[in-house]
Amino acid sequence: MSRKSFYTLVGLAAVAAISVFGVKNDFGLGRNMEMMINLMRAVSTEYVDTLSADKIMRHGADGIMRNLDPYCTFLLEEEMKDFRTLTTGKYGGIGSVIRQDSSAVRIAEPYKGSPADLAGLKIGDRIVAIDGKSIAGMKTDQVSSMLRGEPNTTVKVSVERLLDGKVTTHKIRRQRISIPSVSYADYVAPGVGYILHSDFTDDCYTEMRAAIKRLQAKGELKGLILDYRTNGGGVLQSAVKVLSLFVPKGTQVVEMRGRVAAENKTFKTEFEPLLPDLPLVVLIGENSASAAEIVSGALQDLDRAVLLGSRSYGKGLVQSTLPLGYESYAKITTAKYYIPSGRCIQAVRYSTDGKAESVPDSLITEFKTAAGRKVYDGGGIMPDKRVAPDYVSSFAVTLYLMGVMDDFGDEYYRAHPDITIDPKTFSITDEDYAAFAKMVEARDVPYKSESRRAVEKLRKSLESERYAAADIAEAMAVIESRLKDDKMSNLQTYKSEIIRTINADIALRYCYAEGRTASGLKYDKGIEAAVAMLADSVEMSRILREHDTARK
Repeated sequence: MSRKSFYTLVGLAAVAAISVFGVKNDFGLGRNMEMMINLMRAVSTEYVDTLSADKIMRHGADGIMRNLDPYCTFLLEEEMKDFRTLTTGKYGGIGSVIRQDSSAVRIAEPYKGSPADLAGLKIGDRIVAIDGKSIAGMKTDQVSSMLRGEPNTTVKVSVERLLDGKVTTHKIRRQRISIPSVSYADYVAPGVGYILHSDFTDDCYTEMRAAIKRLQAKGELKGLILDYRTNGGGVLQSAVKVLSLFVPKGTQVVEMRGRVAAENKTFKTEFEPLLPDLPLVVLIGENSASAAEIVSGALQDLDRAVLLGSRSYGKGLVQSTLPLGYESYAKITTAKYYIPSGRCIQAVRYSTDGKAESVPDSLITEFKTAAGRKVYDGGGIMPDKRVAPDYVSSFAVTLYLMGVMDDFGDEYYRAHPDITIDPKTFSITDEDYAAFAKMVEARDVPYKSESRRAVEKLRKSLESERYAAADIAEAMAVIESRLKDDKMSNLQTYKSEIIRTINADIALRYCYAEGRTASGLKYDKGIEAAVAMLADSVEMSRILREHDTARK
């Protein structure tokens, strides 16, 4: 933006502030807007170094949003594209996730049937150039931006193939890529269907309905598990539509209440239910948020489903995107939502300076479900029955973040390019795991167990407090020597969970995303508990009639 344009914009903003806020008689807001404009003018013209007017605006907007809540942001048009992708699940591109390792940007996951998949790009292929331009030194966000574009435009992608090291160039026609919100749907026990619902996009109701129909076509559906443990939310209206699959038409499922009257809305289901009476179990966890909490919380309040897992995230705030002009937008919190019992499950309060604090116990209020069961606000959705999440060691997480699993998966695929696997039963052999261990042994793994860190902290505390007597030092040395957190011992200690992660990575390579999910089903304690619950109709009935949830 030129300085002349900046002054024009400032002048127009000043006139708008005077006219708009003068009419509304909001002197304070009008005064502060004028002060902000004058501040921007002063910084732009008087600061010792030349500054971009756009940058000044950005910093000012970010400062305002930072002192509200974490969901309020200032967005420019380019950033709005990512926001629209999150809410719609659609974008223009080749349809592949990419990843970065120490030396390259690689194909990480081509979506099944996508342009990248049809072009023959494989997991592990190294991207060399895009449209003839080398991507050496580029980060994944830069490469992703080059791969995306308007549907029906073409892009030339040159890759070094994982299997043979040859460099090939693929002319790929971009398409509108739709990221499925229903990631997986299949039977996990006789008569028991399982649906992994990842997010609430515009099309998720259609996807969910289609998934249920597919299950019914495979056999008699006697019970259904909905998995929202990794669902971070999305479009509120889509949550209402999904609820219409399970509760009577015209049921009030959520209410919005805001400062502005226009934000006060009540939402009722608009369609006849597809499964009005089918036994339901819903899996929730700490990553279940927003629209996922609306669905799970409404099903709990209406005594329609038994919830298993752990406490949900607790996001009861609604954001609206407001245009600001000049291709800029403000995403701000405009309302809170309330589920059928009348409770708001927002777990954190935000002060005027953006600081967060948990809702104190003294303000937690009791509500009642349709059947009179006690439920509570102020702390997310509490499950009807707790199921501890599967434990994943920090050592296994460290290996995953280092990309060791990816590298081993690359080597495995090189050695077995043409095999067919069943992801539900596949597992690497002991010989395969020994090869993985050898790969880990050759690398520097920045990992210390919690026990070793605690002992080291104790030793430093003793030293700082001058407890350096020989007998104490000797005792500490003995304790440290007996702690076995070296790489090779950890590979044996956490072998089972490391193998599960490796199996999932390999299943992804041969069977796409569905294979990765299917690979983990047999280890999932939440699914196991849900199947057991659906098999116990007496216990399900008791919970839905009389079981109260915990306060927090």
